[in-house]
Amino acid sequence: MMENLLRGLRRLVRRLGVDVVRHRPGGRELVRLLGRYEIDLVLDIGAHRGDFGADLREAGYRGRIVSFEPLREPRAELRHRAALDDTWSVLPYALGDRSGTATLNISGDCGPASSLLPMLPRHRAAAPRTAYTGDVLVPVRRLDEVWEQVTAPGERVFVNLDVPGCEAQVLGGAGQFADEICGVALRAPLVPLYEGGTLFDELLALTRDGLGLTLMSLEPGFTDPRDGRMLRCGLVLLREDGPAVGEHVPAQAAAVL
Repeated sequence: MMENLLRGLRRLVRRLGVDVVRHRPGGRELVRLLGRYEIDLVLDIGAHRGDFGADLREAGYRGRIVSFEPLREPRAELRHRAALDDTWSVLPYALGDRSGTATLNISGDCGPASSLLPMLPRHRAAAPRTAYTGDVLVPVRRLDEVWEQVTAPGERVFVNLDVPGCEAQVLGGAGQFADEICGVALRAPLVPLYEGGTLFDELLALTRDGLGLTLMSLEPGFTDPRDGRMLRCGLVLLREDGPAVGEHVPAQAAAVL
């Protein structure tokens, strides 16, 4: 009955001109992995309205979350979501490979498809409502610049990236702290969607070979409704040289195991 209600709600929302598309790795499976590898801090980069963090909480994750979102409108909703959560904080930055300011292109969905890079026609054709409607100057920080501000000694850090086309730049900005990243979730394009954006093969090599992480899951993602071709998928990778599998499950994940 609940599933029928949700389907009806999605149909109603689409009649109002809004597409409801879930393409973020998350939920119980991800929280099981976070628990298995004793992750106790998630850096949610490109957090938008906080859907990823809310999904983690709903699935039972109880560790800290630090969300980064430079756009004012989605950040207001994100702050509202995090306000009653003592272990969820919000910072108003974009992250990249250099600090300063940059022009962020604002998507029609006011968040998830917004990017520092130009959107290519393939993306606009597959999802017309995500076309850019404006731009804004935003502050940009390197991850290594804020690392000691947002992490505590001994925390096992997982990085969620929802930064279309800019994944490599954000990870490159980790600098000396790259080896302290214990896991990554990202959206990997199978075809060019943003000018200069990094594609699946390079992102897999960067995270698996460059950071020493192991691919744990792959999820279907953004699909072109015109022909059914998948344009982007979700990847989750974790560092296997951490705590032994099955040795210990932290309290924040116990509820889902």
